[in-house]
Amino acid sequence: MPTDPASERTGASPSRRRPLLVAAAVVVVLLIAAFGVRSFVVAPFRVPSSSMAPTLRTGDVVLADRSTRGTAERGEIVVFDGSGYFPKQGAISSYWVKRVVAVGGDHISCCSKGRLILNGKPLEEPYLPRGTDTSTVRFDLEVPEGRMFVLGDSRTDSTDSRFLLGQPGGGMIPVDRVVGEASRIVWPRDRAGTPGQLGSAR
Repeated sequence: MPTDPASERTGASPSRRRPLLVAAAVVVVLLIAAFGVRSFVVAPFRVPSSSMAPTLRTGDVVLADRSTRGTAERGEIVVFDGSGYFPKQGAISSYWVKRVVAVGGDHISCCSKGRLILNGKPLEEPYLPRGTDTSTVRFDLEVPEGRMFVLGDSRTDSTDSRFLLGQPGGGMIPVDRVVGEASRIVWPRDRAGTPGQLGSAR
């Protein structure tokens, strides 16, 4: 049977279409994989208050590194689920952003010559503005294993572990509540920063 020359010119043969389909499928898979990995590894969180100022400001958007989920190291800024321990922020949010100052097994107290004492030694906190009173609330406690003691960098304007000492858990949050370390500021652009710029403790 005669064929239509026009259809032969416009229609590609199956053998010619196959490489194009394979290439398109590969591109789609790579895009899905890239998006999935990015969504799994990091999650954005908006800072709702000035309790972490000047390190983090109200409205900053930080990325929580999900690869660190369920872990906490001294000096890290972490995003965690405070439900059942901290009051809700706003109508629905139970997520908090604070700095870890002590972990399980640590002995921490306030204060000596204006500084926190961690395991018998003054805690260096270079991220605090010069002249900042490290805490107006006095405490002397040992952090249970699997828990963390968290503070805001703005010590006079932060609801944190100090103010929950008489509550269930004594203000010390289970480490498994950690969503991830706040690894980077991504918004606003002029404040975008890396972990080193977020500060550390020794």
